[in-house]
Amino acid sequence: MNRRNPLVIALMMTVSASLSAASPALAASASEIDAKASAALESLYESEPGAKTLADASKGILVFPEILKGGFIVGGHFGDGVLRKADTVAGYYRSLAASYGMQAGVQSFGYVLIFMDDASLAYLDKSDGWEVGTGPSLVIVDKGVATSLTTTTLKSGVYAYIFSQKGLMAGIAIEGTKITRIHPDK
Repeated sequence: MNRRNPLVIALMMTVSASLSAASPALAASASEIDAKASAALESLYESEPGAKTLADASKGILVFPEILKGGFIVGGHFGDGVLRKADTVAGYYRSLAASYGMQAGVQSFGYVLIFMDDASLAYLDKSDGWEVGTGPSLVIVDKGVATSLTTTTLKSGVYAYIFSQKGLMAGIAIEGTKITRIHPDK
């Protein structure tokens, strides 16, 4: 396994560099991101009323309406999103990930990060790219958690909802997601 580590690292760096280099061509404009984010939030709130309750009590909401993911042994994902504070655009962000492992397929999905406290939101603002899994605690909300979650039972700084999953991606992979601020064209 030790002999593979440099190879794994090199492959992940290659995928990450490829995604970064391709990102200007794949990037959406600010108006496209805003429109897709509004539609995604509306759909999420209809299907998960608890998300609306959390959003109303939040300090900010980071919406990635469409993430494209694909891979065969080496993979990655890419998507642009918008941070909203009190229904006002506070910035645009990119979600990038590289992965390595037994995986194959193509998938699209969206996700929302709901920031419940100032410290978690400040971490996003101050960091030069937030690597999910470091920094503020993150809870992924599923149907079971959503039914018992209220603003008085909140214990985490950030809650995530994943939605609109399409396609098929199978396997097990080591993946790291990094969220960085971007400046899209209007």
